[in-house]
Amino acid sequence: MAYKDEQLIEEKVFKDPVHRYVHVKDRVIWDLIAAPEFQRLRRIKQLGTTNYTFHGAEHSRFNHSLGVYEIVRRIIYNFQGREHWNNDERLLCLCAALLHDLGHGPFSHSFEKVFKLDHEEYTQKIILGETKVHEILEQVEEGFAQKVADVIAKTYQNKLVVSLISSQIDADRMDYLQRDAYFTGVSYGHFDMERILRVMRPIEDQVVIKATGMHAVEDYIMSRYQMYWQVYFHPVTRSAEVILTKILHRAKYLYETKEFDFKLKPTHFISFFTGDVKLDEYLKLDEGIVSYYFQLWQEEDDEILRDLCERFMNRRLFKYVEFNPNLQMAEWMELYRLFSDAGIDPEYYLVVDSSSDLPYDFYRPGEEEERLPIHLLMPNGDLKELSRHSDIVESISGKKRTDHKLYFPKDLLESLPDEEKKIRIKEILYGQGELIDANESR
Repeated sequence: MAYKDEQLIEEKVFKDPVHRYVHVKDRVIWDLIAAPEFQRLRRIKQLGTTNYTFHGAEHSRFNHSLGVYEIVRRIIYNFQGREHWNNDERLLCLCAALLHDLGHGPFSHSFEKVFKLDHEEYTQKIILGETKVHEILEQVEEGFAQKVADVIAKTYQNKLVVSLISSQIDADRMDYLQRDAYFTGVSYGHFDMERILRVMRPIEDQVVIKATGMHAVEDYIMSRYQMYWQVYFHPVTRSAEVILTKILHRAKYLYETKEFDFKLKPTHFISFFTGDVKLDEYLKLDEGIVSYYFQLWQEEDDEILRDLCERFMNRRLFKYVEFNPNLQMAEWMELYRLFSDAGIDPEYYLVVDSSSDLPYDFYRPGEEEERLPIHLLMPNGDLKELSRHSDIVESISGKKRTDHKLYFPKDLLESLPDEEKKIRIKEILYGQGELIDANESR
């Protein structure tokens, strides 16, 4: 029997808190799960610093990847025998679903922003590079690894396959919304996935939803909206992200000056600091390694690095107020000057963070990154874009909500010896609205 068709003697199952069980019958999938590059995902948290706000959010990219695989497996099962579904694409879909997050680094998006990385690019590098994952995929057939990489890059010729893991209602989003809701303990992310899976239908270039399932999809869209603003963009989580980001910036700056001697050479970070990251170096850096350095950097000679690491490790987060620098440029410039004069480096201790999301946005031609919109399959066979048929979705479609916060260390301000500067800084900051203590807020 060819490797691509080989089945395990007995089906393997993973007990899962969201889907109850994750079922594995294909030898290829079982081997991919055992690959070192996939096992590494156990050491990458799904939600970065969110556990500083919701203490249960300790789940990993490994959990999520298995969940996405399981949803796609169930979708494919429902597609069997339907027009437009080619069962020859089954294994490709399962592999792409399982491996779609393979390239995430420690603390994911914060890490990417500092070092200008793209986890999707690294996912493709791992799949196509000299890795165990690549070796397994090429055993399926020559060029199979490239097909998987193309699906993840959204360039694969069969757009129906791509839409399963990258559209407005894909397996990726359906898993992380439910999984993140479960582990954070909130109720916002729950929706009737069973109903959505039952009403999914394959057409030539995408998955569509039977019109009778529209209300389940509306519930999904609103769940996504609530999760973004109540969990993913939570200001306390962002406070921890701000400190994390500034630690990495400071360490990079100290390395680049060539005048600072780290007590422990930052070996694992050097290629990231220089912008020349080899694949094997990327794979060696996980959250355990990063936390090890942060723990030791609490004893470094640089006061800023030492302070930021101590704050991050012990959850002494920055306070925050509502502040829009686009509308308050004069206040921003004055604050920047006052912080500098007071000896508090504003580059590290005065940070504006903005978050925005489009809860549902239909396709706009020319926007390459835009995910496919959700289409309803009407009883007469016509397709209708969701927001044109749903009043609920239409009311939020294309509407961009943006939130601005200004983060700063209140304890450093309170210890300022210059009362005049302290009073003026407080007047500007506290004049913007209620001061929020991120260490007490949940």
